[in-house]
Amino acid sequence: MVTHIVTGGTGFLGRRVVQELLDTDPDATVHILVRAGSIAKFAAIDWRGGERVHALIGDLTAEGLGLTEQPPRAEHIIHLGAVYDMTADENTAHAANVAGTRAVLALAAELGAVLHHVSSVAVAGDHRGKFFEEDFDLGQQLTSPYHRTKFAAEKLVRESRGVRWRVYRPAIVVGDSRTGEMDKVDGPYYFFPAIARLAGLPAELPLPLPDLGATNIVPVDYVAEAMVQLVRKPGLNGRTFHLVHPEPQPFTQIYNALARVAGAPTGIGPLPGTGAALSGLSKLPGIPAARDFLLGQMGIPPEVAPHVSFASEFISESTRAQLRGLRPPRFDTYAEKLWEYWREHLRARREAAHTLAGRIVLITGASSGIGLATAHAVARRGATVLMVARGRDDLSAAAADVCANSGVARAYPCDITDPDAVRALVGTVLDEHDHVDYVVNNAGRSIRRSVANSTDRMHDFERTMAVNYFGAVRLILALLPSMRARRFGHFVNISSIAVQAKVPRFAAYVASKSALDNFSEIAAVENRDAGITFTSVRMPLVRTPMIAPTDLYRALPVPDPDQAAAIVVRALTERPDRIDTPVGTFAQAVELLLPSVKRTIMHQGFRMFGESSAAQGTSPEDAAPESAERITRSPLNMLAPVVIPLMALPTPAARVARMVPGLRW
Repeated sequence: MVTHIVTGGTGFLGRRVVQELLDTDPDATVHILVRAGSIAKFAAIDWRGGERVHALIGDLTAEGLGLTEQPPRAEHIIHLGAVYDMTADENTAHAANVAGTRAVLALAAELGAVLHHVSSVAVAGDHRGKFFEEDFDLGQQLTSPYHRTKFAAEKLVRESRGVRWRVYRPAIVVGDSRTGEMDKVDGPYYFFPAIARLAGLPAELPLPLPDLGATNIVPVDYVAEAMVQLVRKPGLNGRTFHLVHPEPQPFTQIYNALARVAGAPTGIGPLPGTGAALSGLSKLPGIPAARDFLLGQMGIPPEVAPHVSFASEFISESTRAQLRGLRPPRFDTYAEKLWEYWREHLRARREAAHTLAGRIVLITGASSGIGLATAHAVARRGATVLMVARGRDDLSAAAADVCANSGVARAYPCDITDPDAVRALVGTVLDEHDHVDYVVNNAGRSIRRSVANSTDRMHDFERTMAVNYFGAVRLILALLPSMRARRFGHFVNISSIAVQAKVPRFAAYVASKSALDNFSEIAAVENRDAGITFTSVRMPLVRTPMIAPTDLYRALPVPDPDQAAAIVVRALTERPDRIDTPVGTFAQAVELLLPSVKRTIMHQGFRMFGESSAAQGTSPEDAAPESAERITRSPLNMLAPVVIPLMALPTPAARVARMVPGLRW
């Protein structure tokens, strides 16, 4: 009977190594180092042959492994325990990876056991060229705490005296090639959401890719099976084994395999020179910070991105010669399994982590339209909704409707143009709820009148700015201190596609929304380290009863308030910088590349569609404020002059724009 002690045996790779030991040797006994606080996790694992698996209470980071009892006499110690997180700080990584390895070495010396040390190809650092199994210190730079501590740990093993050892260096380990199973989002999985967003593009769209070099990825089942074969084989002490794919895997190859199963455009090949160009740009002042910010917005830790490719080519001929034909599968043969498992399990887990359940969400303009639909949507997701609007009766009825049909809601009548009223609102809300997690600045005002017909109506610009800009900013400033104190908060500003298209006759409205967008972008930068974020939703035309009589609007494929609310919920849960529309994105592209064409189109629209009835003097606008504010509930009714000409442009770009979900891919 062979006895093994395993550290990290309850981890993703460790569980499979333990199972492989049990399956290949019916007489094997395994003792797993487990922290006292993790006994429940250990007990929940259902191993085949689990009666031969025992817990050894201890702690990898404690002195002498924190053992509470004499360890069993073991022939082999398999040291899998480590911090594998690229985002971990130096002290955390050192405690597990270096100090833990030193303690395991001492135990191996005490027991006279063979130490099977699981290192990583990360020890190669930035070495360029071939990196053989017997290579170690070639003067390479080690650019992260993970790289440095894994190198230091392997160095301890190699320089140990009186301990028989073997070293195993896996490449980037992903899920099971047969089932796709993975336990967490790590390494290449951070890029899966970005690929999923690209699935909104036409699959046949040619996509140039940057030349990011090559990576090396292997599935967990291969690593576990290969390790156990090598552990059980005699005569291999003092050797190092590369558990890697035998050939470098270009970034484009990995991307294309995932893109095909995700339904995203495949790459047409790397753009020559882009790798060197990106490397050169990264040395310019401010570029690394901007790069890290953009990666953060995509959900990719900046610490991870530089390490998905390798300068080294890992040679594994000696290792494969010992594995009796065992060879890792090609990535494209199991990419679909990885993708399906991520989509059904890991993404769902991530989305659950961003749930609105238990959160406090304040929504202005909540008595009707998009605001009311959003209140229902977030209440159904378990949030407490604080509904704010001017009209007390309408607001009370709306809040009652949410409570009756969707969840928890409270009504707070307030005119956001009144500084005293906003001050009282925030004071009351914080007294009653302690904090606010999210704010949706949905209240707004829109006026449709040309500049030439507004020369004697300065009050139109003032009252539009009072609601759309000053009202929203006043609320943001009032809630910002409490959010900074908690280091969490998110503001969603309902902006407009008109900000991108700059629609004629809406100068007052567009200017006020543009002011709020720019304020928020600066505030987001200044408060990034405090956990405060902002999203601008450049909302398209939304279908409401008001637009039903207009044949022109009926022809447009526009969302209803519930669909608009889904966009707001996405802004709340994903917290992107902004969510745009394809037409708005295209309008900006035309303005950038063909500014004279853009102005010609806009002027034609201006001439085709006249003033509002109020501006023509056929409707008493000032005497009917409710009618005027209904425009605000669907502020993009004005976009027909731009949407129709742009969508009618006979260009491939226009057809693509109609299919693209927005800049937040």
